[in-house]
Amino acid sequence: MKKMRLLIPVLLLSLTAFLNGSVQMSITRESTVDSLGACQGISYQKGRVFLYGDREVGMIREYKMEKDSLLYLHKEYKLTQNGQDVIGHPTGIAWHGTGLVFMGNSVRLNAEGTRWKAMIYCLDWNGLLKTGTLDGNLLNTIEDDACIQGIRPEYVQYQNKWYVATADYGNNGNEVRLYDPQKLRTCKRTSEPGVMFKKFRCSPWVQNLHWVADKGMLMLIQNQIEGRKWRFTYVDLAKSIENGTMVSVKEINEDSRPDELEGFAFLGKMNKGIAVTSSHKKNTNYISVNW
Repeated sequence: MKKMRLLIPVLLLSLTAFLNGSVQMSITRESTVDSLGACQGISYQKGRVFLYGDREVGMIREYKMEKDSLLYLHKEYKLTQNGQDVIGHPTGIAWHGTGLVFMGNSVRLNAEGTRWKAMIYCLDWNGLLKTGTLDGNLLNTIEDDACIQGIRPEYVQYQNKWYVATADYGNNGNEVRLYDPQKLRTCKRTSEPGVMFKKFRCSPWVQNLHWVADKGMLMLIQNQIEGRKWRFTYVDLAKSIENGTMVSVKEINEDSRPDELEGFAFLGKMNKGIAVTSSHKKNTNYISVNW
């Protein structure tokens, strides 16, 4: 797809035959949000938008939508404890309005970036928003040793029960895994008995997950190649669990954007969302969705 050279570029991503109809996703505007380091993801919660990144320490900034733009609310939360960086590379926020909240963290173990350790943190989310740090708000720390590469927690619903889903980033044996949130509250490793509920194979380079509750779909927010280009894959969660491998409803590739897609969230309704990248410019992208 050739990039349209307009004052406000509109990049069209189209699907055909999505479930009982079709959907179109259009990037209507690109903008830049600063002071995040490399943005690693987005979480929409009751009218608020939380962007998280890996600045000098892992951190979260809070925004709200003002007309068609993000307005910074001058609220920043550092993912530190006793002044020390804890969640330095945040990768996912599992939140669904009630219950436990989990964040992911990918820890680099060597300079080459070939060895990583994945961690999950159970948080007192309201406490974090009140005090601005993890001090007194870190409820449990879990090593995700059941993973293959990386952690990106997101709540999903299967057979009327909530699970914390996550996925791998690499290109070797990638999986989506569903964990029991109550087990995560007390366990120390995800490999402990009863923590993992189900898993299924998936395609590579998954940066984040987003639960599309109204459609019963799990969206894989991906790169087409390692660290580059945009891909959104809609997955039928129930069929994927039953088959043991992902059942893709539709895959969307956006070839005109060569940067690293990191996250996406719908803004309450299913017609608007924001996609974020790790770039320092044009890192927030407003998307219109027509079903």
